[in-house]
Amino acid sequence: MPPHERIKRGISLIPEREKIFPKMSVEENLLLGLYPLEEKKKGSEKLEWIFEIFPILKERKNQQAGTLSGGEQQMLAIARALMSSPKLLILDEPSQGLAPIMVSKVFNIIENLKKEGVTILLSAQNVFHSLSISDRAYVLENGRITMEGKGKELLKDEKIKKSYLGM
Repeated sequence: MPPHERIKRGISLIPEREKIFPKMSVEENLLLGLYPLEEKKKGSEKLEWIFEIFPILKERKNQQAGTLSGGEQQMLAIARALMSSPKLLILDEPSQGLAPIMVSKVFNIIENLKKEGVTILLSAQNVFHSLSISDRAYVLENGRITMEGKGKELLKDEKIKKSYLGM
């Protein structure tokens, strides 16, 4: 399905290693996320909402996006996806390659979005953080679901502890 059709249906996807538009400003990147056209009228309201969630982006709104750190670029990718007010936000490896402090920030943002009512489908190898915030989780091994349940319950599972958490 083409991206504009996904967005019309309320789905925003942030693929692994999402590319931002590096030569454009942070604010220009965010405004590209506004969709459909009637939403463009609400651009300033949406920006204020985004800047409440991501205060660092407000500080850097006039900065060229390519000069942001990896974690800030990931926040920008998430924020741009949120500009279309998705019903479903799909994130693929949102913390890959980030410093540990940025990983925590990204997962805190995901958890806060969940609390705000955004449905989130998260694919991540960061087992501890992912299961800590998941209502429902599926463990895949070699392309097959081997376990499923509530995230916090799976965190207590001995196989998960041994195989994924090094305990």
